[in-house]
Amino acid sequence: MIFSRKRDGAGRHASDERATEAPDSHEEPTPTRGPYDVSEAPAGVQRLDLGSLHIPAVRDVEVRVQADPEGVIQQVVLVHGPNALQLGVFAAPRSEGIWDEVREEIRQSLFNDGAAAQEAQGEYGTELHARVRTPDGLTDLRFIGIDGPRWMVRGVYQGAAATDPAAAGPLAECLDGLVVDRGQEAKPVREPLPLRLPRDADQAGEGDPAPAVREA
Repeated sequence: MIFSRKRDGAGRHASDERATEAPDSHEEPTPTRGPYDVSEAPAGVQRLDLGSLHIPAVRDVEVRVQADPEGVIQQVVLVHGPNALQLGVFAAPRSEGIWDEVREEIRQSLFNDGAAAQEAQGEYGTELHARVRTPDGLTDLRFIGIDGPRWMVRGVYQGAAATDPAAAGPLAECLDGLVVDRGQEAKPVREPLPLRLPRDADQAGEGDPAPAVREA
């Protein structure tokens, strides 16, 4: 994994495969893949600590961030070859997920911009597929959302992975191993959870999957 920084001047929607049966009715199901809450994340996995998001180290995946002068991250994008996965994590209520609402708002926003979006079933539940016009031409996007305990992860695939989930490869591996550290403090629903530059990124080596810093 390569870590690069761009300086700036200024109830889960998941398939049944994500959990095994609880041993009895008094125990919560144990997820078999992520995104995981920090309380249930598997141990012994090397991850890049960005605060609220801990990204597993996967070879040949570059982590690009844009941060302000104080080190507060504004954007996180994972890149593998021609494919990219933009990640965001948001506060959610304890009682219910917010992806259904957020997905409809994204669909309406795309419609207002002249882009049609269609819902489709994916491995994490209902996704949103759209084709948008950019300065580089038409671009396909695939929006996914995963509701967790008091948080929601939103991902946006670009490249071939936007139309063919099988093309996501290592990016999907990163998503499956993602860990969310929500924290205990109260936060408004949908507020982005805080992200920061990793404290030990400069010490990571380049000869293994560990994150390596490269200024963008």
